Amino acid sequence: MKKELFKEFDGYDRIVEEREYSRKYGLDYSAHKDLADPYIQRLHPKRLNLQVSEIINETPSAKTLRLVSPERVLPPFLAGQYIALFLEIAGIRTSRPYSISSPPNQAGYYDLTVRRVEEGLVSNFLLDEVKRGDLLQSSGPEGNFYYNPLFHDKTMVCLAGGSGITPFMSMVREVVECGLDREIYLFYGNRNLKEAIFHRLLFDLSERFPNVHYTPVIEDPLEGNQCLVGLIGGGLIKNTLGELEGKTFYLCGPQAMYDFCIPELERLGIPGRKIRKEVYGPPIDITRAPNWPGEIKADNRIRVKMNDGRTLEARSGETLAVALERQEIRVPTLCRSGECSQCRVKVTSGRVFQPAGALVRKSDRRFGYVHSCVSYPLEDLEIIL
Repeated sequence: MKKELFKEFDGYDRIVEEREYSRKYGLDYSAHKDLADPYIQRLHPKRLNLQVSEIINETPSAKTLRLVSPERVLPPFLAGQYIALFLEIAGIRTSRPYSISSPPNQAGYYDLTVRRVEEGLVSNFLLDEVKRGDLLQSSGPEGNFYYNPLFHDKTMVCLAGGSGITPFMSMVREVVECGLDREIYLFYGNRNLKEAIFHRLLFDLSERFPNVHYTPVIEDPLEGNQCLVGLIGGGLIKNTLGELEGKTFYLCGPQAMYDFCIPELERLGIPGRKIRKEVYGPPIDITRAPNWPGEIKADNRIRVKMNDGRTLEARSGETLAVALERQEIRVPTLCRSGECSQCRVKVTSGRVFQPAGALVRKSDRRFGYVHSCVSYPLEDLEIIL
């Protein structure tokens, strides 16, 4: 009989002794065993009922929704995490994740900063239809895009584009409000300065706190703007930072930003383990994604047959999740970016396209599972929900 491997671990004998001591002298908690689930639900609820307490205009195309709970204390979160809003719009039940832009050192509200997306079903609804006092339903805080003191350097280099500023706003606020021993270099790219969310606040914080360094970068500056022009390239980063050792890099923004900035960081010699990237949803125009088959048009009509016998029509330019939601077929979704894996379906016949960065497990690929939120049908499909 083989010796149990765990008995070879360092400290095994000491743990056995402590366990026996606890059994002899410790308290009996068996009467409290049924209290575990309510406690877990307070910290990690599946659903939250939230009320819009305030709407703050940020830019011509962005607003912040301040959400409070009328019935409970809000669960804690880490700066950089998100919640997913569950909405029904024009008969379509859908969800969208939004990073929390308020700091985690207060539990009174979550701030969600929403920027308008061209023809965006959810962003247009939140910006144009939602009013103060409205009730919304959300998930609890989720996501892995946050600072970890065990693995990450105290100096954070944050690269943001557009609404990708939101998780960094939470991080900056936490650092300055809690007096954390951390230094932040924030590069923020936009087409023009009037679209830069939180620009004035970030500028003021960088003036007041020596450990916050804010660098706005504008593609098409208005005359008279005093800021850098161009893209967030390796030269700009190197010139601003000087020494690159002892720094962890964080990116949040549209896919085009990742496609440009990650190679720039790699050319600077930044190792992959020092680069952290937030998932940011599928591209607006998937046909422009690398490796998209050129013969497939976005408006190609695709027949999708499900294992229960139902069929629906989808377009190649929309994800399977969107196609299913239009037909009132609900697939669990949370991140909408191919990370959380809640929206998995099994493709038994046909092909789909998944953009680079979709985090599909090796076992899922082997057995035909895809993340429906980032899977685009290329031909007629048969799927198992």
